[in-house]
Amino acid sequence: MENKIRVIVAKAGLDGHDRGAKVVAAALRDAGMEVIYTGLRQTPEMIVEAALQEDVHAIGVSLLSGAHMTIFPKILDLMKQKELDDVLLFGGGIIPDKDLKELKAMGVGALYTPGAPTTEIVENLKNWVKEHPRKEL
Repeated sequence: MENKIRVIVAKAGLDGHDRGAKVVAAALRDAGMEVIYTGLRQTPEMIVEAALQEDVHAIGVSLLSGAHMTIFPKILDLMKQKELDDVLLFGGGIIPDKDLKELKAMGVGALYTPGAPTTEIVENLKNWVKEHPRKEL
């Protein structure tokens, strides 16, 4: 029996708008994934620590505050430090095209802007997990 895909969904920084994060979390849950929603005002350190504790396949971060060029690189750096190289970092929010390209080049696996179909997020996550088997402990 295959294990469920486990995903952390987090709101980073001071952004208090969590509707999109909750919609994505519900879509992932409806697709059969185990979703841990960390709530508002999470620091990169809190997000990566939760990912370690929960042994997730992916970290989803919602950012509407404009701090994406600070928060995503910090999370990536912490993930490298904690050797979470088999965990997908994905996210969404109001992110200009130029920044989308730069963040993807840094290693953010997938980024979604407002209006992205949740079915696309679900399928991309399922495909990524299938293509990136977990490391043996």
